[in-house]
Amino acid sequence: MTNMQKGLAEGIGTFWLVFGGCGSAVLAAAFPDLGIGFAGVALAFGLTVVTMAYAIGHISGCHLNPAITVGLWAGGRFDARDIPLYVVSQVVGAIAAAFLLYYIASGNPGYDLATNGLAANGFGEGSPGGYDLISGFTIEIVLTAFFLWIVMGSTDGRAPAGFAPLAIGLALTLIHLIAIPVTNTSVNPARSTGPALVVGGLALQQLWLFWVAPLLGGLVGGWLYRTVGADSFPKPNIEGE
Repeated sequence: MTNMQKGLAEGIGTFWLVFGGCGSAVLAAAFPDLGIGFAGVALAFGLTVVTMAYAIGHISGCHLNPAITVGLWAGGRFDARDIPLYVVSQVVGAIAAAFLLYYIASGNPGYDLATNGLAANGFGEGSPGGYDLISGFTIEIVLTAFFLWIVMGSTDGRAPAGFAPLAIGLALTLIHLIAIPVTNTSVNPARSTGPALVVGGLALQQLWLFWVAPLLGGLVGGWLYRTVGADSFPKPNIEGE
């Protein structure tokens, strides 16, 4: 695959993750009488990864997340020279999805960005449950590290073939079930950047944490799997050519 194909695939895939995951939170989570709630939002994020992993895994590897890209590099699975292409593509896709979601949500006369938000991440005043900076920082590092461990383990050449997207999607669902009350769940700097740029204010001021913590977690998770989980690194089952 060419770099253009990989970059476009990552941009489209990350668009789908933000539009589907954040879209479920903004449009459907508290819909009168039929709202899907936290569990529905968590499942929506997981489903975006499952569907895109099958759709573009053979093109770009379906990272959809700068922390995954950096973590796979730390784990010996990804070339450092391709990191900028992937990260830029992911962030652009996330921003495009956030602006489109805001446009659609604004079609409801009762929607107000300041009141209803756009599923932005935060801590302290920006946390759904009022959790402080330390709690938010800690949970984002831990969950991202485990996410990387699961990504690397399920895509290891020795793992059962074809099941990696399901394991990764279910992992992201579980991660959201744990962390939505704490930070609204990031584990993905691109996912955090799109809504923060639209919402501005506190979400934008706190965006730094949702780059630093997930990237650290990704590095830890990738390094741990490389150190503990394998003695060799076969080509991942869903990695693109």
